[in-house]
Amino acid sequence: MSSLRPFCLTSWLAVPAAAVLLLLMPASHAQTPAQPATAAPAQSPDPAPASPSQTTVAARSPEQRGATSRAIDKVKEVAKSAADIFSRVPCLPPKGGSKAMGSLPHVASKLVAGKPVVIVAFGSSSTAGFGASSPEFNYPNRLAAQLRRHYPTADISVVNAGVGGEDAPEMMKRLQTQVIDVHPDLVIWQVGTNAVLRNLDPADTAKLVEDGISRIQAAGGTDIVLVDPQYSPAVNQRKESAGKMIKLLGNVAELRKVGIFPRFEVMRDWHENQSIPVESFVIADGLHMNDWGYACFAQLLGDDIIRSVGQIKLGVNVPADVRTYRPM
Repeated sequence: MSSLRPFCLTSWLAVPAAAVLLLLMPASHAQTPAQPATAAPAQSPDPAPASPSQTTVAARSPEQRGATSRAIDKVKEVAKSAADIFSRVPCLPPKGGSKAMGSLPHVASKLVAGKPVVIVAFGSSSTAGFGASSPEFNYPNRLAAQLRRHYPTADISVVNAGVGGEDAPEMMKRLQTQVIDVHPDLVIWQVGTNAVLRNLDPADTAKLVEDGISRIQAAGGTDIVLVDPQYSPAVNQRKESAGKMIKLLGNVAELRKVGIFPRFEVMRDWHENQSIPVESFVIADGLHMNDWGYACFAQLLGDDIIRSVGQIKLGVNVPADVRTYRPM
């Protein structure tokens, strides 16, 4: 693996609302997809997380039918954009032994009942999308686009609550207002990278995350998936601390019976088993993902969410204690 020089972590939040629209949303709300690129954007102040969007009703007037046609064309354009980013390097899941993710009962029950689904992406700069060429290409927006394509009649909102430079101590201060008070059906909590970079005790981070999960679960009605640190030169320079963090977050997920997306393992597979150069998925700072990295991360995460929801909808009885998983 090629190595990159150490860097200073910077805060960056460019987190507008998800760029991909539901199938019947008027075109006046649509964004034009940006072209994929790997260059990092200029640093900008952190904005407040976006509010969940709402599905609009089906068009009825001639003007509305015209808007619907334009919205359908826009969805097709976005779908093509999602495919184009993998045209040179495909996004393939890791091979080998894997566990079932378990179930996402709250998300599944909302989809079955035709009720709105709210997902909160909670984390730091790799949730906010530092390194992406456009907000459209951060992972929460990519994930929203994928889920809306798969469930075209559903009202699905993905709220980006990522703040660059934070880890568990700072995240706990906004857990109530930006997560619990939103009453999400699913929380995807990306945590641990900045703790490794700041030489924080992994055990302290794991304890805070466990406390946070307990608070979310006590509020009720929410599925939870943890996302561990990324495989990158900056993280690998602190290999021992990173290894402890990944192990402890896995233990917390097993203890609290929540899912965990093994981002480190997935990204390592890209490089070591799929022979993808690190520079193909990490930007020049040696830490943050680029458009391809975010897109593949979102694709694999979305595939597992769809698979887990499908188990519930098909009536598959997944044991509650089977929650930690490896992407299929």
